[in-house]
Amino acid sequence: MSTRNLLVELFVEELPPKALKKLGESFSGVLAESLKASGLLGAAARITTFASPRRLAAHITDVANKAADKQVAQKLMPATVGLDANGKATPALVKKLQALGEDESAVAKLRKENDGKADVLFLDATQAGATLQEGLQKALDETLAKLPIPKVMTYQINDGWESVNFVRPAHGLVALHGDEIIPVSTLGLTAGNTTQGHRFEAKTPLVTLVSADSYAQQLADEGAVIASFDARRADIVKQLQAAAGKQGLTPIEDEALLDEVTALVERPNVLLGQFEEEFLAVPQECLILTMKANQKYFPLLDASGKLTNKFLIVSNINPVDASKVIGGNERVVRPRLADAKFFFDQDKKKTLGSRLPGLAKVVYHNKLGSQGERNARVVAIASAIAQQIGPEGFVAKVAQAARLSKVDLLTDMVGEFPELQGIMGRYYAQHEGLADDVAYAIEDHYRPRFAGDALPRSQVGVVVALADKLETLVGLFSIGEKPTGDKDPFALRRQALGILRMLMETELPLTFDSLISLSLSVFEGDADVADAIQAFCLDRLAVNLRDQGASAQEVDAVLSLSLGLLSEVPRRLSAVHAFAALAEAPALAAANKRVSNILKKAEGEVKAVVNEALLHEAAEKALHQALQATKPIADQLFETGDYTGSLQALAVLKTPVDTFFDAVMVNADDPALKANRLGLLATLHQAMNRVADLSKLAS
Repeated sequence: MSTRNLLVELFVEELPPKALKKLGESFSGVLAESLKASGLLGAAARITTFASPRRLAAHITDVANKAADKQVAQKLMPATVGLDANGKATPALVKKLQALGEDESAVAKLRKENDGKADVLFLDATQAGATLQEGLQKALDETLAKLPIPKVMTYQINDGWESVNFVRPAHGLVALHGDEIIPVSTLGLTAGNTTQGHRFEAKTPLVTLVSADSYAQQLADEGAVIASFDARRADIVKQLQAAAGKQGLTPIEDEALLDEVTALVERPNVLLGQFEEEFLAVPQECLILTMKANQKYFPLLDASGKLTNKFLIVSNINPVDASKVIGGNERVVRPRLADAKFFFDQDKKKTLGSRLPGLAKVVYHNKLGSQGERNARVVAIASAIAQQIGPEGFVAKVAQAARLSKVDLLTDMVGEFPELQGIMGRYYAQHEGLADDVAYAIEDHYRPRFAGDALPRSQVGVVVALADKLETLVGLFSIGEKPTGDKDPFALRRQALGILRMLMETELPLTFDSLISLSLSVFEGDADVADAIQAFCLDRLAVNLRDQGASAQEVDAVLSLSLGLLSEVPRRLSAVHAFAALAEAPALAAANKRVSNILKKAEGEVKAVVNEALLHEAAEKALHQALQATKPIADQLFETGDYTGSLQALAVLKTPVDTFFDAVMVNADDPALKANRLGLLATLHQAMNRVADLSKLAS
């Protein structure tokens, strides 16, 4: 059975750039998987993905022209149904065989096999392997059906009557097995061996492909197209670095922008443009955003990270004289920058404080009131937190930053560029001469915005960020707006993780419980809401800690205790991880679980008190002595915050604990002995579970 390389290309009108990478990966991936399922791919098959603005293609090596035949066993029916008392075929069996293309003579070939309940008739047959045309047609249909198309278009095919649905109108189909055309069809197209190159720079209108293997090279040479998304992206990066290096500058890093620009050009050509230096008086975030979002340019930064008046254009054409292309782009960007400058200049004419009344006119949530009402709640929560951790001057700064934190939503600049909320508030606050920690708190109160994002830069910012996220979380929970399944329209999981990260990483002397209670006081919330919020947040924390590499058992051991400060969680988790690696850990964890179960079943309260006079057995005396020697050391290390040392000090208890359970009956007939032994176990339990609930480590 011969194998050759396969090339399949679908030529279309310009594809949506933000979706191109995923479309290309899906096209080649699903096509190969389907061919593999049909038995047409060899074990060493390699897949190469091509995706450009006007094409999706895949090159697959080691593709057979026909799949191998397969031996199949067709289950027919129970033998008692298919055969009569004389072993002759019943009408039901004859009908079944006819449906399979067989006649009554096939009865002699049938095989009986017991399926555990009864004898069943099987027909062993050879199933012909699929031809490449059959397998590729099936694969192509599956591939197009599974493409992650963001929005479908309906258009008429060439006959003028039939309509089809696809991401963009398709105009060409190529299917080459080596140099042989495989006549598959889709979207009103039949496969051939011709495609189109660059709209303006191709040497010929049509590129006739010699074979599947010549595809990329012919498109590059004759069609002026770099068909590979990855190769085109790498070429853009190389050109950006070279062009920027000539100026002694650095292009801004933006992976999403790079992917989008790669999806907009077929053969990139990087050019240098510039704008008037007067626009640099506008905050660079505004200029960078408008150049990236609206024009797809790459702004250039100097060695200190400051924006310059130069930018890079990724053009899709390569004229001998590029001055007109550069000039056209410079003319286009100038009005965008002028708009940004106008918005900035106009916004500075009004103070942030003077805009505060406008928040009352902006709806936040129909059950939670306006942005003005929300702002008042954030100020109340932030001020209450600040009073617990800082002097009057600190409280005043927190209140001021909280009060002004949302006002920039009413500015022209943020109205045009919502992504700049907070950032513009900081600039306008600095323009008014407000303290830097107040200004930066206005910007930073949105942090952390995503996993791995930086925390606010100052304690003022941390308190305002906590208040803002707490108000959102508690407010929405109080009206029943909780995340369900994968639906989280208000990003409450992200808000919860932001709160948890700030409490863990800044080591503020604030307990999570107290913050929830404080925040609930500004709403009409009850204890049930507090419990629901706490369970939700601790669940998010557990997921996050597991994602960072901690085991589920270790996380459960730490979070099972009622923790005071969340800043202790990382240290406790590290201590538990170190303890779990000890040779004594499994036995001690199992013993601790046994002790927990015994104490739970005991009647009444068990106090951690031992009467030495009632210690009769050698094993219980040995355990008591070991605890007297070890517990003070472990407790002292715990009090100094050395959680790892505290747990490791308990390792010496393994032998006396094991001996105790082997030799001592806890539930003695004598009530006094029983109570004393329970007191001994309670002392052990108390010593072992200060850092974490070690019973959770038991398998």
